[in-house]
Amino acid sequence: MKAVAATAYGGPEVLGLYSAPKPTAKPDEVLIRVRASTVGPANSAMREGRPFPVRFFSGLRRPTSIPGDAFAGEVAAVGKSVTRFAIGDRVFGTIAPESGAHAEYVCVPEDGTVELTPAGVSDAEAAAVADNGLTAMLFLRDVADLQPGQSILINGASGGIGTFAVQLATHVGCEVTGVCSTRNVDLVRSLGADRVVDYTTTDVTETGETYDVIFDAVGKGSFAGFADALNPGGLYMTTVPSVGVLLAMARTRLVGDRRAVFAATGMKPVGVRRRYLGELRTLLDSGEIRSVIGRRYPVREVVEAHRYVDTGHKRGTAVVTID
Repeated sequence: MKAVAATAYGGPEVLGLYSAPKPTAKPDEVLIRVRASTVGPANSAMREGRPFPVRFFSGLRRPTSIPGDAFAGEVAAVGKSVTRFAIGDRVFGTIAPESGAHAEYVCVPEDGTVELTPAGVSDAEAAAVADNGLTAMLFLRDVADLQPGQSILINGASGGIGTFAVQLATHVGCEVTGVCSTRNVDLVRSLGADRVVDYTTTDVTETGETYDVIFDAVGKGSFAGFADALNPGGLYMTTVPSVGVLLAMARTRLVGDRRAVFAATGMKPVGVRRRYLGELRTLLDSGEIRSVIGRRYPVREVVEAHRYVDTGHKRGTAVVTID
């Protein structure tokens, strides 16, 4: 089969398309013909090998795994003990980062983070939910325990995670403020935000508004920078594990009533991720949430997909199609 691989740690140019062994499903696994996957900042971090701890998953000296952890496609074969899925089923979900969804085929445990794709939802849209939708759900539900009536500020509201966070927080019944650039104001408002702040003209930390939860969905801020915008007992969450936020996490556990939190989606138990993916499937099927696809790239243009993500100004989810 064809699969993406990196010859070394570095920029997007280290990526290429190569031949790799086609996996075979174990008795409790399903073999999936991948049709779409995603590229995001986490994929860039794995490609660069930074921060260094990611190399314990991808290889100490050079990447040894196929990149990509979100997928959508159809079941090509099932193991002899599988009962939940059948050949031909359209499915979407996530796999361990070291497994690799930027390939023609992947094997996934039947009881892994995988669900049937709703009818009428494209593979690209489903893959976006499995990646960014699941991350947003885990932060809002598992970390913040978001409740109706709470106020939340979402920094990076037009990005892959942010677009889902706005919709999910709105669905919970929160007062939602989204932060984005001028060209994305209408998009964020259309997703349900009560208020949208254009960061090119307004510094949201200087408006005098305060929030119960601040979700830095792009990791471009800091706890110190947002602390004054938190209500007493407020929570600052970020998707990027910087030294600053790790120190802030340690400090806020001991001092004060405002907390800083970083959480890694992949470190959550499979059962938790599978349950949340099932809830997302229901919301997607009912039309209560939707995927925002910023750009689509055929897998042969994966280098360009990574270059786009590395600009730091990605709109919605960047999808790689694998045909």
